[in-house]
Amino acid sequence: MLHLEHIHKVFNEGTPDEKIALNQANLTLHKGDFVTIIGSNGAGKSTLMNIISGVHSPDMGKVVIDNREVTVLPEYRRARYIGRVFQDPMAGTAPSMTIEENLSIAYCRSKRRTFKKGVTKRRRDFFQEALQTLHLGLENRLNAKVGLLSGGERQALSLLMATFTEPAILLLDEHTAALDPARAALITNLTKEIVATKELTTLMVTHNMQQALDLGNKLLMMDKGGIIREYDEQEKRNLTVDKLLDEFQKIKGEQLVNDRALLS
Repeated sequence: MLHLEHIHKVFNEGTPDEKIALNQANLTLHKGDFVTIIGSNGAGKSTLMNIISGVHSPDMGKVVIDNREVTVLPEYRRARYIGRVFQDPMAGTAPSMTIEENLSIAYCRSKRRTFKKGVTKRRRDFFQEALQTLHLGLENRLNAKVGLLSGGERQALSLLMATFTEPAILLLDEHTAALDPARAALITNLTKEIVATKELTTLMVTHNMQQALDLGNKLLMMDKGGIIREYDEQEKRNLTVDKLLDEFQKIKGEQLVNDRALLS
């Protein structure tokens, strides 16, 4: 479903600020995989997400999504295959537009553009039914401006919009990090439910190690632009935060105080 082969990306090459963001990274996700990624700042997690979504192009390597090579395709042409939720609740939606207008844009992302009416009664009924699954009462606020929603409500809406068309790949880029604990727990539970119900192939970056252990069937550890450790479902089931910290310390050869030292 997703295959990255020898992905290499350098920023500011040939300058004093040269940074190797990804160094010959390889990754394969099969259909239905839910993979969580952890790593310190500068490990290459966000660059990996941006390479997959087409924000950046690799200097070397190949990107294949749903058996189609998309390495040179721009971001807007990959949108039909990819759903993405960002860390910032303000990203991913249009704040000056209503809930139903935002949903309509997301709904039509993978469809051919026409001059038909954007929001029909049938489509509005579908939107209300979908919003009911969030249990936030948003189905009764279709005409509310998205900019007036709380951070948790907006992130829940972003998650719904990203999964409307059941994309080939769902990218979750620290999508609970900016929320308070209660809202983060809500979005985490919604994520688990939506991914399982729609059987979405998912890649999630997180700074929360317990969340990385609780969600998904595989876990990756990144450092210095590479994937330095992979845990399959059985290995992941037996992991704890302390064991994960110990493993990182062995690989890195560095003493870590806590999980925030690793992931902040």
